[in-house]
Amino acid sequence: MKLKKEFIRTLPKVLLHDHLDGGVRPQTVIDLAKDQKYKKLPTADAGELAEWFHRGANRGSLALFLEGFEHTCGVMQTEEALERVAYETLEDMKKDGVVYIESRFAPVFHTGGGLDPHKVVKAVLRGFERGEKDFGVHYGLIICAMRHLDPTVSLEMAELAVDFRNHGVIGFDLAGEEGGYPPKKHVDAFEYIQRENFNITVHAGEAFGKESIWQAIQWCGAHRIGHATRLIEDMRVKEGEVLNMGTLAQYVLDKRIPLEICLTSNVHTGAVQKMEDHPFGILYRYKFRCTLNTDDRLMSNITLTDEYYTAAETFNLKFEDLEKLTINAMKSAFMPYKQRIALIYDVLKPGFAHAKEKLVRRK
Repeated sequence: MKLKKEFIRTLPKVLLHDHLDGGVRPQTVIDLAKDQKYKKLPTADAGELAEWFHRGANRGSLALFLEGFEHTCGVMQTEEALERVAYETLEDMKKDGVVYIESRFAPVFHTGGGLDPHKVVKAVLRGFERGEKDFGVHYGLIICAMRHLDPTVSLEMAELAVDFRNHGVIGFDLAGEEGGYPPKKHVDAFEYIQRENFNITVHAGEAFGKESIWQAIQWCGAHRIGHATRLIEDMRVKEGEVLNMGTLAQYVLDKRIPLEICLTSNVHTGAVQKMEDHPFGILYRYKFRCTLNTDDRLMSNITLTDEYYTAAETFNLKFEDLEKLTINAMKSAFMPYKQRIALIYDVLKPGFAHAKEKLVRRK
């Protein structure tokens, strides 16, 4: 039976790869710009601004996709703004059926107004704490270092992440333009995170090849890979079937390294030319641990429901596949094991069982 979008919205979902500054509400961007006397927005109309962000992001280039962040980061320069955006994120998750989200952001982009990174993180966590209380959506915050900045800054961000590990921060990431900025340049930060027994995810294999994924795993110790679109380069594929895998792809498969797949975003950034070409179909069919994610909800004009629906339509996924992908995501979350298990058996499985009963009644 064809899965309708509104039915998918009712399913309990888990989101592991979502950028805080890539999912701000258009009206909130406008409100914050007014509050902070930010004059660079192209329009003060929420509908027009949403379209501007989406049109700007959908140009087939990661570098062009990232241009819109100048404005979202530009208005997220006060504690009040950061707290509001975090709070509204959990409200939006509640409306979309998301029960757990790992949100990520780079604190260095929010210090232009005079805030120090610790105040930046505290403000975001306050927003999430209020949101969890009001909307019942669980969260974890991931601190991003940026590829193009000096590796010493990455080490500072790694230390910042560890400072807040008992207060809502659950991991460390490396983000930004891949070309010319290999992950291994930031190895000091990742070695620090590893010594602290903390969680690592790395953007890799989106705008650069399989070498980026290899470095993320073998140099940086990544526990998850953000995007991993170019992992397909380490496989010999003919007519949709994998004839053999290289050592990297086999390693990722065997070690069950989770892949944070972002279908819509990958089309918008040009990582793939069209949705039907996305390697997700092959990766999922060959039992890689795939998860589905939004990446940047404002830029790509999507929700996680939209991403699930797109995957179901494009790759002929059934109800059971969506449940498996959701369980994959919860298994792969950086939330402590006991809490992951509780959400799987107390929320996700009962939620999908109830939804399946409704499906059966519809038949």
